[in-house]
Amino acid sequence: MKNLDLACAELGRELAELKAGNKPIEEKVFTNALSVLEEQGPYACFLYLQAREGEAGEEITKRSAQFLEKVLNLNTGGKKPLEAIEAVAGDVDDLLLARDLLRQAFVYARYYVKARPNG
Repeated sequence: MKNLDLACAELGRELAELKAGNKPIEEKVFTNALSVLEEQGPYACFLYLQAREGEAGEEITKRSAQFLEKVLNLNTGGKKPLEAIEAVAGDVDDLLLARDLLRQAFVYARYYVKARPNG
C-alpha cells in the first residue's frame, strides 16, 4: 500500500521548488489555490491557476495532473491538465480523493516555501 501522505509531501516539495521566470513561487500562490480548491473544487482550482498565476500556475497544474494520474492510475493519454481533471470527475470518489490529495500537497508546498531561507 502506498503512503499517500508521503506522496503529497513529495509533490508539495516539488511544487515549492518551481520557479516562475527566475523567481521562486510565492506562498500566496499556494494559499490562493488552496482557497479556490476548498470552495470550488479541483477543476476550478486548475482554471484559477492557469488564468491568474501565469507560468507558475501552468506548471503547478501540469505537475498536479501528472501526480493525480499516477496516484489514481488514470490513463488519460497525456491529455492537458484540465482534460485530466475532467477524467477524474467521472467518478465522485476519485474526485473527492483528488481534492484531498491536492489540498494536502498544497499545504506541504506552503510549508516548504516558508522553510526556504527567504521564504
